[in-house]
Amino acid sequence: MGSAVVSDDVFALMDEWGPEKVVCVSDRRTGMRGVLVLDNTARGMGKGGTRMSPGVTVGQIARLARTMTWKWAAVDLFHGGAKAGIVADPAAPDKEEILRAFARALANEVPREYVFGLDMGLTENDAAILLDELGDRGAAVGLPGALGGFPYDQLGVTGYGVAEAADAAAAELGLELRGARVAVQGLGAVGRAAVRRLAELGAVIVAASTVTGCAHDPDGLDVDRLLALSAELGDDCVREYGPPAPPERALSVETDILVPAAREDVIDAGVAAATTAKLVVEGANLPATPDARAILHKRGVAVVPDFIANAGGIVAAAHSMDARYSPFQVDPGDVFSMISTKLRANAVAVLQESRRAETTPHEAAYALAQSRVREAMVLRRRVPEHV
Repeated sequence: MGSAVVSDDVFALMDEWGPEKVVCVSDRRTGMRGVLVLDNTARGMGKGGTRMSPGVTVGQIARLARTMTWKWAAVDLFHGGAKAGIVADPAAPDKEEILRAFARALANEVPREYVFGLDMGLTENDAAILLDELGDRGAAVGLPGALGGFPYDQLGVTGYGVAEAADAAAAELGLELRGARVAVQGLGAVGRAAVRRLAELGAVIVAASTVTGCAHDPDGLDVDRLLALSAELGDDCVREYGPPAPPERALSVETDILVPAAREDVIDAGVAAATTAKLVVEGANLPATPDARAILHKRGVAVVPDFIANAGGIVAAAHSMDARYSPFQVDPGDVFSMISTKLRANAVAVLQESRRAETTPHEAAYALAQSRVREAMVLRRRVPEHV
């Protein structure tokens, strides 16, 4: 009979910003294993999505929680960074049992310190299950409209914001979005909505990829057909365009704008050195490695960082958080209007500050967010004033 080994590796995750709390949970009956990371709550209670994937690790969730800290501060909304993750296959037949076990295990933290939301592997119906298990309307956001929620994945608010940020950034660079070639890596909720809005703004979608492969047409894909196939066939939609190219092909096609909208670290040094894109708009969280960011900056490729470009989801989450106990539903018009205003302004501000300070856009964006978090930490006496 083996013995459990307690590792102190989690301490290596801690720095001057956080995390403040890491809660690892498990359930013997279902085999559920999960983690909640509260990164920094100086500006408000922890808020971030809940992810389900066999590849979830404590380090991954901590990285994503830190991104949420900067994302909330960058859009100047008053929540703190947090993230949760469940180590499981979202297609597992016992998904509901795992979700309920996870919710029960975090009953001490939810909803007082954290509120469940949607991330990779979870749907609006899953948010309803989490709410039901804890019996509290405040336990989750991203709920179906029938439960009074604002279904922001269904409405595509994050992808809409990515497109709005792309439009504003392109204009700042002197690049006309209408007629510009765009490649989108990832056709999940974010990628689909980004494709839809980019096409409305006049962009030409030359490539789109899923885990199955990449559909590519240098003259532009029929976006209406692409979105209809995606809704019908999911990741296999690319097969309707002939034998699909490898998924990573979307990162290397001839394009003016590249939108990574799927997983972390897909833009590595090789992709950064070879891309023809003049602008990269990060729809996914952490899609470019640090080396890739440096190479893009050296080559003069502008980048709208993830926590600037994909903050549409948290604008919607902020509205949803405010309305959790209200009998009234959130007005989508209010959400889309705020997304457009905030993300366009932030995209331009970050690119302008990057040029002024001769730093990467990520460094400029971090400086903005960190100054706001630091001020809150000082005011709450969480750090000495002179730090």
